[in-house]
Amino acid sequence: MYQQWRDLLFLHWEYSVAAIQATLPEGLFVDTFGGKAYLGVVPFFMQNIRPRFLPAVPGISDFMEMNLRTYVHDRAGVPGVWFFSLDANQWLAVKIARRFFHLPYEHAEMKSSRTAQGRICYESLRTGARANGARCVFDYAPGAELPQPAPASLEFFLVERYRLYSSAPDGLRRGAVFHEPYPLCHAEVAAWDENLLPLDGFTPTGRPPDHVIMSRGVDVTIFPLERV
Repeated sequence: MYQQWRDLLFLHWEYSVAAIQATLPEGLFVDTFGGKAYLGVVPFFMQNIRPRFLPAVPGISDFMEMNLRTYVHDRAGVPGVWFFSLDANQWLAVKIARRFFHLPYEHAEMKSSRTAQGRICYESLRTGARANGARCVFDYAPGAELPQPAPASLEFFLVERYRLYSSAPDGLRRGAVFHEPYPLCHAEVAAWDENLLPLDGFTPTGRPPDHVIMSRGVDVTIFPLERV
């Protein structure tokens, strides 16, 4: 599956290793950096999503998405991303991702605006059974460009993940994710919140994010899932 991820805001909070581990399925383990675990909130724009070698479909292939994630590895030590939720404003994308990728997609009412200077206002309100009426609002703009992170850096640990994990009725699945390294930049964030955390069973930290960074985006290919 080919897709383009654009204008990603990465907000990360240090969080209890034990609290995160308690939510993971059997066979997955919290991946830590310097002994610390992280929860990440990532709002962004999905564009031109389509099967490889087929054209995009107007009105379906572009939508907004926001995920709550953490970082894990399996028993073999293969690192990846674990998603607690992925909110999107495209019903068909939600249904396809649930059915074929076993990912916890949720439908949300989402809207955005963008100034001539590139500042983005991003809003999301989840609908359905896993909603609580809380609106997520982010106001952000790209800042100065950053060099490619070193493999031993926190930035690399948080953003350069090339596997995703999901839980199917008959066990864990893992899918390869290919893209060039993220072009990273500082993020000028005027508004943020933690409203996604309680939607997915986590207590908000009550403090600003411990790490903030942005990327203008990458082109991505996601490969079929395999049994772990």
